[in-house]
Amino acid sequence: MTRDVYIIDGARTPFLKSRNTPGPFAAADLATAAGAALLVRQRFAPDALDEVILGCASPSPDEVNIGRVVALRMGCGQKVPGWTVMRNCASGMQALDSAIMNIRAGRSELVLAGGVDALSRAPLLLSDAMVRWLSDWYATRTVADKVAALRRFRPGYLAPVIGIMKGLTDPVVGLLMGQTAENLAHRFGISRAEMDAFAARSHARVLAAREAGHFGAGELVPLIGRNGAVYADDDGVRADSTPENLAKLKPFFDRKYGRVTAGNSSQITDGAAWLVLASAAAVARHGLVPLGRIADSQWAGLDPAQMGLGPVHAVTPILQRHSLGLADIDAWEINEAFAAQVIACLRAWDDADYCRDELGLPDAFGRLDEAKLNIDGGAIAQGHPVGASGARIVLHLLNVLRRQGLKRGVASICIGGGQGGAMLVEAL
Repeated sequence: MTRDVYIIDGARTPFLKSRNTPGPFAAADLATAAGAALLVRQRFAPDALDEVILGCASPSPDEVNIGRVVALRMGCGQKVPGWTVMRNCASGMQALDSAIMNIRAGRSELVLAGGVDALSRAPLLLSDAMVRWLSDWYATRTVADKVAALRRFRPGYLAPVIGIMKGLTDPVVGLLMGQTAENLAHRFGISRAEMDAFAARSHARVLAAREAGHFGAGELVPLIGRNGAVYADDDGVRADSTPENLAKLKPFFDRKYGRVTAGNSSQITDGAAWLVLASAAAVARHGLVPLGRIADSQWAGLDPAQMGLGPVHAVTPILQRHSLGLADIDAWEINEAFAAQVIACLRAWDDADYCRDELGLPDAFGRLDEAKLNIDGGAIAQGHPVGASGARIVLHLLNVLRRQGLKRGVASICIGGGQGGAMLVEAL
């Protein structure tokens, strides 16, 4: 269980913002497009893979085991198993961790792992009242029964249940994810201006990275729609997302007292990301050139109402295991679910009371240098396709390390339901 797991290559689609209508690609389309482009540039055939693991939080009814569906569509053949994992926002990272465990256990040598979601296609559902009425209707046998059923019908039964809102609401504490971010803003005294400045910086950094070619052909695979339209870049990025313009938006989750807006939150988005992971034996067998390795991973649980602090609880044990501090990490990717959530993580590490009470540490863990954090922007600008984000941040972190000649990075993500996930990545 100590075998090295190498990252050979990776690719993702552009992240496409939901615009209140089903997007141009289903989740399986996104994953197939990115995966096929990634596999075609490898030194091994797709059927040389030992397995395909795909994280997805919201597959459509005809894509339930979407990992298998996509594996077949990518040409991996019938003998390559494909399966699906779900850990909410960290589903893509969970896919990577599942691949790591199987490689270390010797069950697999070469794995394609990643994540996908097409959140624009989250379903509209029938209410329980409508379902019960329909059940009664289908049970009627006579004209009198049908008339009686029609009399019991109420127009309100037709009101749709928005699937994405149900999925983004924690069933244990009854809070939308944005309301948990409001909790953190209150707990750590994070102002609206601080959130908007962080969000504006995310957009500015993505635009600067795009201009510099930092997403490049090695990471980003353009999509082509059925009508011939080309989707080459993350399309939720806005040059006019300045602090001044963001300050004009109204709070969304707590309309009277809140500070969290659509502008300082991640966007609802469609996208996919993949990485090829291999053992040393697979590297030798296929003549592969590793880009890096995943040195360690960690999962953590915490209060669902404070779920945005998950990275603090997941990262800290990794660093302790390796005798590292926050300053010893060369680059960071913390998924930007909300500006308040990332800022709260930074403050929690630097808060002696939080570290003592919640992490069992003797004092504050330290201060993270924001110049090393999300240097090419993050999900506030690019979007957060829930199943894909965990894989995207690992992939981009590795690219940042290699581009800058750095050695060690951490990718971390908060998880709805009160969890955190993190990975320690080393460039080769």
